[in-house]
Amino acid sequence: MSFKLYNHAQGIYLSLLQLQDAQELLELRLRNKEHHQRFEPLREADYFTLESQQQLLSQRLSDSEQDRAYMFGIFLSDGQLIGQITLSNLVRGVAQYADLGYFMDYAVQGKGHMTAAISLILEYAFRALALHRVQASILLHNDASRRVLEKSGFQAEGIARRYLKINGEWQDHRTYAILADDF
Repeated sequence: MSFKLYNHAQGIYLSLLQLQDAQELLELRLRNKEHHQRFEPLREADYFTLESQQQLLSQRLSDSEQDRAYMFGIFLSDGQLIGQITLSNLVRGVAQYADLGYFMDYAVQGKGHMTAAISLILEYAFRALALHRVQASILLHNDASRRVLEKSGFQAEGIARRYLKINGEWQDHRTYAILADDF
C-alpha cells in the first residue's frame, strides 16, 4: 500500500516508508543521533545499520497490513526525507486509539513541518482509520514537542511516572491526547 498525504502550503508530504527508504532513513537517524539522544532510548550500535533499518521497515510494513501500526516518512516536496511520524499500538474494539510518535531532522526544526505533519496524520487517523483517540507521551523537558502537540489541539491529561527508559534512565512523561470530536 503506497499513497501520499500532502500539505502544499508547508511544502511537505507523508508517505508510508518502504524498504527502498532504508538508506535515507539510516542517514537521517545517523545525522540526528547525537542531537536526539536525550529524547530517545539508548540504541545498540547495530541499530544504526542498513540491515537494522530494513528489518524495522519490513516489520512496520507488516504491521500496517495487519492494522497495528503505520510508519510514515515526512518528506519535503523535493522528496528529501526530513522526519518520521508513526501511529503505533493501534487498539480496536471499544477503544479505537493509537499512540503517536515522531521526530524531525534537527536541521529543519522550527519551520512548522512537524505541526503540518501531525495535522496530516490526524486526518488519516480519524478519517481513514476511524480512530476515536490519538495519544502521545513526551518527556517533561521536551518543550518543542509540547508546543507542537498543543498547537495541534492535543490536551494534557497527566503525568505517567517513570514511563519509558529514555537515554538510559526511567523518565516521567506527560500524556497528551486528541479525540476525533476535537479534530
